[in-house]
Amino acid sequence: MAASVELVSATKSFGGWLKRYRHPSGVLGCDMIFAIYLPPQAEQQDVPVFWWLSGLTCTDENFMQKAGAQRVAAELGVAIVCPDTSPRDTGLPGEDDSYDFGSGAGFYINATRAPWNRHYHMYDYVTEELPALVRETFPVNGRESICGHSMGGHGALVCALHNPGRYAAVSAFAPIANPVACPWGEKAFGGYLGEDRSAWTQWDASELIRAHGCDLPLLVDQGDADNFLHDGQLRPEGLQQACSAAGVDLELRHQPGYDHSYFFIATFIEDHLRWHAAALTRAG
Repeated sequence: MAASVELVSATKSFGGWLKRYRHPSGVLGCDMIFAIYLPPQAEQQDVPVFWWLSGLTCTDENFMQKAGAQRVAAELGVAIVCPDTSPRDTGLPGEDDSYDFGSGAGFYINATRAPWNRHYHMYDYVTEELPALVRETFPVNGRESICGHSMGGHGALVCALHNPGRYAAVSAFAPIANPVACPWGEKAFGGYLGEDRSAWTQWDASELIRAHGCDLPLLVDQGDADNFLHDGQLRPEGLQQACSAAGVDLELRHQPGYDHSYFFIATFIEDHLRWHAAALTRAG
């Protein structure tokens, strides 16, 4: 166990362990907490990792407490890692003023605009610093996949697109699929990156696919009763158009009656975990 990692809590679940840890982040310049579910197989062998990136206002706890994923992860022998969604308690002015910018809203990008560029480097945190810590600390075998919800769905897609060959699979629930063209993305990208919109496209999954394609098939679930879909925040049509133009295999499933909540995620998380586990097995 790395000396800098402090155990916050441990709970037995489906034969495995759900644990939360605190550690100092050099990338973010603050202490961070993350959660990890280690399936029972991890007591005997190294296991693959399913990364989950959460949405606006969430912490590391939401998915672990609400999605009901541990039962399936225990059966499949897959670890789940849930980072937090932003730096915390950095003291930056305005950090806690709104739900969609600052605390709980890191957007999994690297900020370049002051003062946010002093701490808000969530992309580097979830693709470099935290994975290195996980590999050093826990019995994992180096095979990874990634998934997320809403802002985290955006993050999962962008992480996979920027790192071809890194992840065995990528999927998303109601992702912010075209953030350069929605109010959430415009607010976050303008604040973190500045007003040059050409710099925003490297953090937009639809724009990245349109420009570079994607080497993985994509699985996306979207509830058709999702208020944020109808408010124009999610824009799955932008992702669909980009994938069609680039010849990328996208399975976009419109789920009748489902909203943006964790009831939606809990309903379909087993599908996603089994899809990821099959890819992780092939990667081995």
